[in-house]
Amino acid sequence: MEPWQIQLMKNILILHGPNLNLLGTRQPEVYGTTTLNDIELMCQKKASQLGVHVECRQSNHEGVLIDWIHDARGNFDGIIINAGAYTHTSIALMDAISSVEIPTLELHLSDIHAREAFRHVSYIGKVAFDAIMGHGADGYPMAIERMIEELG
Repeated sequence: MEPWQIQLMKNILILHGPNLNLLGTRQPEVYGTTTLNDIELMCQKKASQLGVHVECRQSNHEGVLIDWIHDARGNFDGIIINAGAYTHTSIALMDAISSVEIPTLELHLSDIHAREAFRHVSYIGKVAFDAIMGHGADGYPMAIERMIEELG
């Protein structure tokens, strides 16, 4: 096989924001009983099926998430982010996503538009190419598929 025939594997960064480390026990009536570890295993399985690489990271700290977004430039082809409550408050995350110019998909376990009014505002949505929400843990494999579609 000629070097020009080798297709490079796409690299996708999956970021989990604050309180997602508590999945499985935190408000199961809203977020379900699937743990973050379960979700990350689902993501790895889907990535393997699609021939892509995913790296999952979680932080409760806004600055850490911003640093990871900055570091993604040149290292990842796309970002999938469930920014948790920072979705509704963080202009800094919005600016970071906008600044790195990496296709970014917004993701939520619940449908933020069907919840409290303050959750209807999404700063992430202003700079993401699409959003997947309201599908629980199943939204993560869906997000990987949607990202691959976007990346071509």
